Amino acid sequence: MRVAEKQYTTISGVPIEPLYTAEQLQDFDADRDLALPGEFPYTRGIHRTMYRGRMWTMRQFSGFATPEETNRRYHYLLQQGQTGLSVAFDLPTLMGYDADHPLSEGEVGKCGAAISSLQDMEILLQGIPLGDVTVSMTINSPAAVLWAMYLAVAEKQGADWKRLSGTIQNDILKEYIAQKEYIFPPRPSMRLVTDTIEFGARHVPRFNPISISGYHIREAGSTALQELAFTLRDGMEYVEWALERGLQIDEFAPRLSFFFNAHNDFFEEIAKYRAARKLWAKAMRDRYGARDERSWKLRFHSQTAGCSLTWQQPYNNVVRTAIQALAAVLGGTQSLHTNSLDEAYALPSEQAVTIALRTQQILAHESGVTNTPDPLGGSYFLERLTLDAEQGATEYFRRIDEMGGMIAAIERGFPQSEIANASYEYQRAVETKEKLVVGVNACQSGDQPIELLQIDHAAEEHQEKKLASLRAQRDNGEVQRSLSALRRAAEGTENTMPFILDAVRAYATLGEICEALRDVFGSYQEAAHI
Repeated sequence: MRVAEKQYTTISGVPIEPLYTAEQLQDFDADRDLALPGEFPYTRGIHRTMYRGRMWTMRQFSGFATPEETNRRYHYLLQQGQTGLSVAFDLPTLMGYDADHPLSEGEVGKCGAAISSLQDMEILLQGIPLGDVTVSMTINSPAAVLWAMYLAVAEKQGADWKRLSGTIQNDILKEYIAQKEYIFPPRPSMRLVTDTIEFGARHVPRFNPISISGYHIREAGSTALQELAFTLRDGMEYVEWALERGLQIDEFAPRLSFFFNAHNDFFEEIAKYRAARKLWAKAMRDRYGARDERSWKLRFHSQTAGCSLTWQQPYNNVVRTAIQALAAVLGGTQSLHTNSLDEAYALPSEQAVTIALRTQQILAHESGVTNTPDPLGGSYFLERLTLDAEQGATEYFRRIDEMGGMIAAIERGFPQSEIANASYEYQRAVETKEKLVVGVNACQSGDQPIELLQIDHAAEEHQEKKLASLRAQRDNGEVQRSLSALRRAAEGTENTMPFILDAVRAYATLGEICEALRDVFGSYQEAAHI
């Protein structure tokens, strides 16, 4: 009996031919599809010399327990050579609750730093010169509030807002699609995002007011193509809301940034990043009429794939992270976070996060991959993957446009169901051993014990005491006046950022500010889609 020939596919299930030659690239035009680094459509990178001119920012995502403990970790990482901060917040903060709220019990400081007030943000960033250090904050539904706290701290430091540089994630659409950490309904949430984009363009011109994030879409189980398509179409939705607000495309588009996953399939990931630059450049120039070349250039942060890490044989995760980081670098990332070997168990220990940072530094200084931009450009295989990713994403754009845009597609459950189906197919392939995961369904052996970072209940008690003291010492009349003004602004059409800033400066808490907005916008519960 003849044995069926093995079918080779990418991790996303895309079939791979036995060999790639010029025959597979008959629809490829080097001038149109490739060009040179730093030239439209930026397939080969957004800068002419890439890392020869400027190294990517090494930005380890970090946050745990109290602001005091996280601040110590930030100073440690900066001493070890990290070149930018990336703030992780705990679940209550992500959901807009103070540390002493009943729903926060047991979660304070467990998956990030607990930030309930300007006082906490002052402690978190103590000793860090915000005029000189870029800060990225992974916060979405209450992003405007946390950004206001950051701006107020910079103000207290005497830093000019026009010099501040960094990013807030602020991508609410991907929350409805994948991560599910939302507070308000989609349309009021989009208003808040648009408020931050407008405020940033006018007052904090070097800061990225949004990081449009495919990372969490991929972590939810999407394919590389779905991550690419849904992320870029989310970006287009934000552009359309800002244009409807009355902003000019070149006024805000240069400060839109992106955040992608770096997964295991080396060539598929590199092709994804290259296709993303092509697609965004064409959309900005041809669909939205941008004329400033900076508006055409897709800039992105990348993070190695948390969902690829295994608790079995955790030291294997060091190898996975190195491969994924290399793909991000060869794909032209501007900023990179490398995951730690212990993250399938807990937040990273100091030793584990140091190894993760050293992985980036070895790539940067020892591997030679920074010597020339896009060294894989012109590869038959890679260029075919890039073209296919571009064409597949364009088809997704067409389908979403026909539905009436991304919010309409989300309300119909379209991206959610596409991701769920892809996640099911991948898990089925792992369980049937069509896809092998070392240490999980292949090459199995005993596990070595590792040191874990433990967050105990003391962090919650500490934060609750600080909040009680803050509420007793602040001017509560001023707090209530600022919250009332914020409610009135939310009921109207004014930009809410100045009112959020006033509330933050009065030491209104995150929970109080979000509750004031809930009073106007309501809360959101996702409907079931069949």
